[in-house]
Amino acid sequence: MSKLDRYLLRDFVQSFLATLIVLLVVSVGGVLVDILGNIADGRLPARLLFSQLGLQFIVYMPLILPLALMLGLLLATARLYRDSEMAVLTAIGVGPKRLLRPVLMLVLPVVGLIALCSLWLGPWADRTSERLIQEANRSLVMAGLESGKFTALPNGGVVYLSSVSADGSGLGRIFLQRLRGDRLEVVSAESGKMFFEGDRQRYLQLQDGHQIEGPVDGALDYRLMTFARNDVALPDGADTRDRNDPELMPTTQLFGDERPEAQAQLHSRITPPLIALAFALMTLPLARSSPRQQRYGRMMFAFLAYMVGMNLMFIGTRWIADGKVSGTLGLWWLSLPLLALAIWMYLRDGKLSRPRRTA
Repeated sequence: MSKLDRYLLRDFVQSFLATLIVLLVVSVGGVLVDILGNIADGRLPARLLFSQLGLQFIVYMPLILPLALMLGLLLATARLYRDSEMAVLTAIGVGPKRLLRPVLMLVLPVVGLIALCSLWLGPWADRTSERLIQEANRSLVMAGLESGKFTALPNGGVVYLSSVSADGSGLGRIFLQRLRGDRLEVVSAESGKMFFEGDRQRYLQLQDGHQIEGPVDGALDYRLMTFARNDVALPDGADTRDRNDPELMPTTQLFGDERPEAQAQLHSRITPPLIALAFALMTLPLARSSPRQQRYGRMMFAFLAYMVGMNLMFIGTRWIADGKVSGTLGLWWLSLPLLALAIWMYLRDGKLSRPRRTA
């Protein structure tokens, strides 16, 4: 690798990494708000916060990496024009075709990483996330019911457990307090377990216990009951998806699935690496500026072009899922013309237009 290639590659990599870090910091807010909302509603255990956050970042990487790559290359190339380094390179005979080598040294590994996240790591992260949520919904420990700890219930009550079984399915010596209207209930039971009605509604089944019910205002209208079984509602579990959901299926299985939803999911995984490559090749032509032109004037235009391209990908995916576009056509109508436009722009970059003929 020549000294020029090392210099440009180092500049491109530093700009790309700085942009990626900024985008990740900005993105963590939106992902974290959704996860914390599920935790606050009791649909997701707090113990899964960091695991769900990391898995969701893997899912969103095919959307974050192309933008970071494009903006990083734009910033690095625009700096070369700002500091007149590009003018010096042009003066010694280094044109856009010569710059292709250091650009591809960064672009090709990043595009490969995007393809890896889109085709394999993203679906794996989705499946792992769903598996962890399902295991958490089936476990008392992951649901937040721990021994020696008071746990709030969705109806405003509180429960205390003296012991929880090793597998998180059973519990012993329970104390429960809850308010129903203007009456207070205090329940104690020797043992219990958790059971389900449907996929998300969870209940505590209390066995062999006593219940004391009385008014809150201090009156003496108390009742004492003994029960063999008493069911108490827990917070609903987080929404889980079916195993046949195309978003959870491996990419190899989607090739043989004729469902429109599966074809839409397949093309939504293939398209991000191609779009990333197309926008990366557009950065050098879009970053070109004259000495008296605004250095970063085209950056907003490039960002808007990226947003339009990604929105067209989402819309096209919905069209395939709805049957408006065939699975054979897929999203090729978007990715292939975009790649052709990027190659044409790169080959035309730096060429002087022919002078007009005078009469």
